[in-house]
Amino acid sequence: MSSHEHEEAEHEKGGHENAGHTHEHHHHETMEAQESGGKLLASILITTATLVAEVVGGLLTGSLALLSDAAHVFLDIFALALGYVAVRLSKRSATGIHTYGFHRMKVLAAFINGATLLFVSFEIIREAIGRFAHPQSIIAGPMLIVATIGLVANLLVAFVLKGHSHDDLNARAAFLHVVGDALSSVGVIAAGVVILFTKWYWLDPAMGIVIALVILRGAFSVLKVATHILNEGAPEDAENTHVAQEISELEGVKSVHDVHVWALDPGFRLLSAHVVLDDQLLSATHAVMDRIKDMLTEHFNITHTTIQFECGDCGQCAGNDVKV
Repeated sequence: MSSHEHEEAEHEKGGHENAGHTHEHHHHETMEAQESGGKLLASILITTATLVAEVVGGLLTGSLALLSDAAHVFLDIFALALGYVAVRLSKRSATGIHTYGFHRMKVLAAFINGATLLFVSFEIIREAIGRFAHPQSIIAGPMLIVATIGLVANLLVAFVLKGHSHDDLNARAAFLHVVGDALSSVGVIAAGVVILFTKWYWLDPAMGIVIALVILRGAFSVLKVATHILNEGAPEDAENTHVAQEISELEGVKSVHDVHVWALDPGFRLLSAHVVLDDQLLSATHAVMDRIKDMLTEHFNITHTTIQFECGDCGQCAGNDVKV
């Protein structure tokens, strides 16, 4: 029996069984997107108020650390707004052109946010170096008040976003923006206290550099993951050879080849594979398909699969593909 006939029969038999699961999965993703969008919108409003306070405070006090933190807050708003737009787009249904929908928009938003983090970090470091050469006096009292307001606001936003920062790279990028701001506010407060009593104005640009390094760390982390996903890389815990080995050990499977695992975003994993079985009745292959799908879901959280059954190696395996 040809692989095409296998696929058509499997699709017909499994379509009714999987319809309820697919609808439930789509409904769950839609609800999560709505909740995430609402939290991002609330975070935008809180962060905008913080930006106004820090810009005014930084200009009045002359604090580079405070203005650096304000620049990061501005990027927070950009990150949150971009994230919100991406969430709205990701809710759109698949089309004939975009057959998987718009899930990748969230990853693209995370990549852009990571790039903006890099930019602001280098700008802060450049300005801090200039301040070391030409120190400026700082009004420490108001600087402390504004920094404290910023810290409270950042902690509030971080608390709002925390629940969505695990599997959602877009939310994670926005969360890292805000956590970086919270740490920055702590640094500004510490520098302000010391300057208030010692007049060591050099601490202000020094803290600006520390803030920049914190931002850089988060930026590289987000860019690394986003680039990996955009380049169709396999998730760390679902590397091709490992997945292929697990499939090949299942009852009824002779061998596996042409295995590909990738993700549209960290929570949306996909797999395609050619699975070689003994020549048998089509009805007997249904049990094998169930075993494969159950294993992929339980071991690797892969729920979207395209599996082609064959009675022999089709010869399509490229030189860099997995073959077990």
